[in-house]
Amino acid sequence: MFVDSHCHLDKLDYQDLHQGIADVVAKAKAANVEQLLSVGVTLDAFPNMMEMIEPFENVFASCGVHPLDVQSDFSLELMRQYASHPKVVAIGETGLDYHYQPETKVLQLERFEQQVDLAVELNKPLIIHTRNAREDTLNILRNGGAEKCGGVIHCFTEDLPFAEAAMELGFYISVSGIVTFRQATELKEVVKALPLERLLIETDSPYLAPVPHRGKQNQPAYVVEVAAYIAQLRGESLSKVGQITSENFQNLFEIEKIFRLKRSESSFFRH
Repeated sequence: MFVDSHCHLDKLDYQDLHQGIADVVAKAKAANVEQLLSVGVTLDAFPNMMEMIEPFENVFASCGVHPLDVQSDFSLELMRQYASHPKVVAIGETGLDYHYQPETKVLQLERFEQQVDLAVELNKPLIIHTRNAREDTLNILRNGGAEKCGGVIHCFTEDLPFAEAAMELGFYISVSGIVTFRQATELKEVVKALPLERLLIETDSPYLAPVPHRGKQNQPAYVVEVAAYIAQLRGESLSKVGQITSENFQNLFEIEKIFRLKRSESSFFRH
């Protein structure tokens, strides 16, 4: 079993590549990818994403405002309302990106702090994007008490000390198709050094398709290629990488609790 811990299902190509989200989920299942986390990046797009994934009990959601989308419409109260949905297992994608939009730094910091506070309030893990902002990212997580809710540094491209600092706060490290790229030499060493019990795997679909699909649009089924590369890199079996990263996903996002609630609701309505 495998899990795609980070994908953007509302951004895939449904004109030429896929015949609806059911087709994407079916392709993932055929590759033994059993669960998906569809990640929100703006409040404007969140209702449409939720409508798309609602029929699929194995597809979960996050609610957040991406650092590159901080100029989009924002309401903390509306975000709190959206994030309280039982299918929403995380807050994010949030964080800081000084590489692409350093000019919005002040607003990025404000939105990031707000989302950390909300994650702690709702006790839902954070999904963090960080680029060229290591110190500020860690400071906000520490100052905001993010260790109370935990989370994941998604699409990890930082160094080992950053990973270790994040893990000290209770965070997981998520590895994308970037690890398969030839030039990702430092990332490969980090992935070899980290405990498997703190790793997640992701596609970040439709972006960053792993080798041998690089240059094509990514999709959740391709997360198996990420797992296979990690297994080879670490000298471990593919089944072990799949099993442990899936268990990590279940533990971080408390997936079993969602299914227990669903079963109890169904039992209630039967009586």
